[in-house]
Amino acid sequence: MTAPLEAHRAGGPSFSIANRAHRVLWGVAWLMLARWTPPPMHRWRAALLRTFGAKVGRRARVYGSTRVWLPRNLSIGDQSVLGPRVRCYNQGHITIGDRVTVSQDASLCASSHDVSDPHFQLVLRPITIDDDAWIAAEAFVGPAVKVGAGALLGARGVAMRDLEPWTIYTGNPATALRKRRFRTTGRPAGG
Repeated sequence: MTAPLEAHRAGGPSFSIANRAHRVLWGVAWLMLARWTPPPMHRWRAALLRTFGAKVGRRARVYGSTRVWLPRNLSIGDQSVLGPRVRCYNQGHITIGDRVTVSQDASLCASSHDVSDPHFQLVLRPITIDDDAWIAAEAFVGPAVKVGAGALLGARGVAMRDLEPWTIYTGNPATALRKRRFRTTGRPAGG
């Protein structure tokens, strides 16, 4: 999916003036009403995100230092967390399931550019992070990646391809390390 404006194909802006104005209003609102708030004020920040079009589940926690490019392109499930300084560069849609943790300083990037286009056209590539997944500190999830249920991307890992469910990944590029298992049963967490 490419950016919405025909003008962009001719080298013009990727987004409409209305879109840009909405993002400016959003940025000012977040700065004035949420960025400075203490960590326990998750419900207030969730309400502000909803006001600007995000879908935010019950008991979701979003920290004040989190950066969301466009709230209406963000869906966060129940009991999920966007930790301190997380960057949601969601020009394309980012869908986060239930009980997902995106740890401090992680980045989610749902767009790229067409390197074969002379105008370097913006290409929107949605990200999906399924239930019970964990994106660890300073990790990067790239455009069009699907993170399977219960998958874990280790600290500073870089996911540019889909991550299989209930699997632990590390490194750049992310490589499967082993199945994610819980001590109580010794079986895969999803099995």
